[in-house]
Amino acid sequence: MKIARLGWMVVVAWAACVPWTALADEPGWIRLFDGRTLNGWKAYERPENWTVENGAIVGRGARSHLFYIKRKFKDFEFKAEVMINPGGNSGMYFRAQLGPGWPKGYEAQVNNTHRDPRKTGSLYGFVDVRRQLVEDNKWFTQHVIVRGNHIIIKVNGQVVVDFVDKNNTYTEGYIALQQHDPGSVVRYRNIMVKPLE
Repeated sequence: MKIARLGWMVVVAWAACVPWTALADEPGWIRLFDGRTLNGWKAYERPENWTVENGAIVGRGARSHLFYIKRKFKDFEFKAEVMINPGGNSGMYFRAQLGPGWPKGYEAQVNNTHRDPRKTGSLYGFVDVRRQLVEDNKWFTQHVIVRGNHIIIKVNGQVVVDFVDKNNTYTEGYIALQQHDPGSVVRYRNIMVKPLE
């Protein structure tokens, strides 16, 4: 009996330390990152700028975009836990087109203290968030919900963008992570998608 109780205490202690999505995924969510490898991901420029460290995808160095290439997405939810360094700049792309350079697609900005005035949570080029919502070097959650031309972005559960793109600029594409510049170091973990089609 004491051994069973000790085992249960170990499980409870372990659960308190595990990231929020690691215990039990909600129905319909698909993990895009296994926590150990870059299987399913491809960078068309500077693939050496992407590594896996301590259960996170890490981007550092010159501009590069890491695409999840196993499938395109149209209507979906896309969320990840993110950490970025002071002065760092990154982004979570969606409905993006494959290839080198700056991807054609939507970008949910990741930028707390970079000189770019568009901060974390901005829908880059469409809706600007000008205030800093999260601290550097701390994990936060960014969650994108896309249905047709309606785009919602949440940061730590708070809706910061609720936008209808009347031009239907991008209708389908891939998910990608951005490494913006040599001064940026960004980390992504618990990267998940829930198709809504």
